[in-house]
Amino acid sequence: MKPIAIFRHSPTEGPGYFAAYLDGKGIPWEIVDAAGGAPVPSDPGGFAGLTFMGGPMSVNDDLPWIAPELVLIRRAVEAGVPCLGHCLGGQLLSKALGGVVTRNPVKEIGWGRVEAADHPEARRWLGELREFLAFHWHGETFSIPAGATRILASPYCANQAFALGPHLGMQTHVEMTPEMIRAWYADAGDEVTPHAGPSVQTAPQATERLDERVRALNAVAARLYDRWVERLAA
Repeated sequence: MKPIAIFRHSPTEGPGYFAAYLDGKGIPWEIVDAAGGAPVPSDPGGFAGLTFMGGPMSVNDDLPWIAPELVLIRRAVEAGVPCLGHCLGGQLLSKALGGVVTRNPVKEIGWGRVEAADHPEARRWLGELREFLAFHWHGETFSIPAGATRILASPYCANQAFALGPHLGMQTHVEMTPEMIRAWYADAGDEVTPHAGPSVQTAPQATERLDERVRALNAVAARLYDRWVERLAA
């Protein structure tokens, strides 16, 4: 089987639980450290699927790897190679497909509920799950590209996930591990405390019952990933 290409944009924003999920399914994968200087492939045909992780930058920044990744996503969609985006990765999918990425009304950091839309496409990805506690870390948001369907929303960010055929773009993070959450807060500097409030949790708030919360989140992630891997390219 061809491997999954996982595009990493920050040292602390790797695949997390997604790697464990793929290993459990016996699906090969490889990291493409785009932000670290690894070349972005021009042809998606060597991969069963493409996954794009998060990062502290904006897709609107003038960084050398952003334009090639956008081109690669468009080629993958044309070729039917499934794409999966987490946070920045979801924003990359949106922009590649004609959407726009803008500032969200508020920062959204920490744990917060997201709700599934009430339509067949949301149920295809989530079954009968109506809401869950997700992890967030973003100040920007994407629009839903033409032809795609919004499947998740939160009180502080209307567009939390969209689906387009085999492709899934998420603003929320479902790939988290306890170690990743602790590392992000350790690296946060002044990003969190000055904005603490209804949509932004401090480290003590976010790490309360952490293992329990992450286990529940991983169960939701597995459900989404199950649907995504069903249509991996041969």
